[in-house]
Amino acid sequence: MLNPDDSILHKLETLVAAGQRQRDSAQSAIARRLDHLTAELLASRPSRKANALGWLFAARKKDHPPVKGLYIHGGVGRGKTMLMDMFFDAVPIARKRRAHFHEFMADVHERIYRHRQKLKNGETKQADPIPPVASELFGEARLLCFDEFSVTDIADAMILARLFGELFAKGCVLVATSNVEPDDLYRDGLNRGLFLPFIDLLKANAEIISLDTETDYRLNKTDGHPVWLAPLGPETEAAMDRAWYVETGGAPVASAEIGRKGRKIHVPAAAGTSARFTFADLCAEPLGAADYLAILSRYNTIFLDHVPHLGPHIRNETKRFIILVDALYDQGARLFASAVAEPQHLLTAKRGTEGFEFDRTVSRLIDMQSADYAAQHPGSLTVR
Repeated sequence: MLNPDDSILHKLETLVAAGQRQRDSAQSAIARRLDHLTAELLASRPSRKANALGWLFAARKKDHPPVKGLYIHGGVGRGKTMLMDMFFDAVPIARKRRAHFHEFMADVHERIYRHRQKLKNGETKQADPIPPVASELFGEARLLCFDEFSVTDIADAMILARLFGELFAKGCVLVATSNVEPDDLYRDGLNRGLFLPFIDLLKANAEIISLDTETDYRLNKTDGHPVWLAPLGPETEAAMDRAWYVETGGAPVASAEIGRKGRKIHVPAAAGTSARFTFADLCAEPLGAADYLAILSRYNTIFLDHVPHLGPHIRNETKRFIILVDALYDQGARLFASAVAEPQHLLTAKRGTEGFEFDRTVSRLIDMQSADYAAQHPGSLTVR
């Protein structure tokens, strides 16, 4: 049984009492539901077996129905990530995993690739990689937590229903936050009809809750660190060069390459843990979340030159920029960028999936300019 002092609601009330959060009835309601889910997860744990793999073969307790997860959607900066942090830290089960959705799917595709290699090498006779991959994932985590759930990649969209059909059947519980309702996931995506069964599956296995609050708490943390430089022009170019010099400490700069699945990602300029790219380098090339994560496994500070206006006229580049910012934010990386406009004025038209998701991108770019975000990386200097 969960100690009341360890409950999410209690932690939230403690922050309010200390003046660190504003009282928010919508957040309190979500906290109560997350506490209830924690209790359900504890009550439905399989009986311990002497065998170390006993949990794998133990049937779900007969007196406890399948545990439904939660899908929490709402506007950017409403506190969804904070509540997810509290929940994941509080739930006292060992087999749990929290990941950004794009990171998780990159891992899934890597597992599928490995399975197909085993099939090719005659190491397995299982032609379909989804069941064994789902078994691996469930063996590692009964609880999956995704912050900012979004679907932008057709390769992800095509396998989600089958993958999570297997996971839910095994008893996996999903908790996700998103800034879109389930029915708006992968909106206007290619072959969306093949994705729709996943939405029905999600609704059947997770309670859908709206975090309806009017305050964007991220905007309160911004104190104007000049890491987003706009508009484009000679002054901005000079400021980016000064920032690069300060961040790298004047260290020698050289190009680099990162190997990934038989190909190479080109890094035009790198020094220490800092790397510098143009928008075209990272968003006009056919790169995805896994590629960005590969870059961030080596560099924790990214300089991005010449971010243009975004929108339907460069839809693929806009989608990649959204994924890039998600990866940067989730990995806690620093971003220095020069752009044609401030984040909230980059998107020229709010249409399709990108329009829904760009609010999150703007909020994250604003948060990445804050002192709180900069404080996560004390070794990284801030340009004045």
